[in-house]
Amino acid sequence: MDLIYGIVGFFTTGGPFMYPILIVFAVGAAIAVERYVTLTAIRAKNQSAWSRVQPALESGDFNEAREMTSEDDSAVGRLLGMGLALQGAVRRREDIEIAMEEGMMEIIPQLEKRTPYVALASSIATLLGLLGTIMGLIEAFTAVANANPAEKADLLSASISVAMNTTAFGLMVAIPLLVTSSVLSAKTGEIIDSLEMASVKALNVISTKAKRQQAEA
Repeated sequence: MDLIYGIVGFFTTGGPFMYPILIVFAVGAAIAVERYVTLTAIRAKNQSAWSRVQPALESGDFNEAREMTSEDDSAVGRLLGMGLALQGAVRRREDIEIAMEEGMMEIIPQLEKRTPYVALASSIATLLGLLGTIMGLIEAFTAVANANPAEKADLLSASISVAMNTTAFGLMVAIPLLVTSSVLSAKTGEIIDSLEMASVKALNVISTKAKRQQAEA
């Protein structure tokens, strides 16, 4: 109970800027949780789709791979589907590669959306904490200017202590949000790398079979 009373006392003595910082934390945390759950689900779906499509690609059964990707709504399924749609219709590797690059340009913004807002919330929390402290110090010095000289030192130290609560709370919010933003960025990067790996492997298989067909012809 003492811990709870201490936290409540810390929050209530911090001044009005504690409430905007709390709102920023709530918004940033909500976005972070949503992004983490979404990216985890996307990664799992991609791995599942790739594990099913890869054997068909390696065996050269492009019709089966095309059918699989047409029924798959995962990111890797859509990406491979764009390339496989041109397989057989065009002979140049560059044409299929361009189609997959267009697919990547559509997929990457979907993976990265809202993630920058977590880092933005971290910065806003820090700045609100500093602003709250500055405003608190201005009020403290204003009050001290009109106070009894004997009480000035005690009043000033108490006012500064209260004003610093805002900066402390802002940093307590900003640091976890900043770390979370880095984790989300790394997770997004891993997904993008896996998509690029899958597209390169598919391109290599398609181009290898096309060269064999040309040699046999």
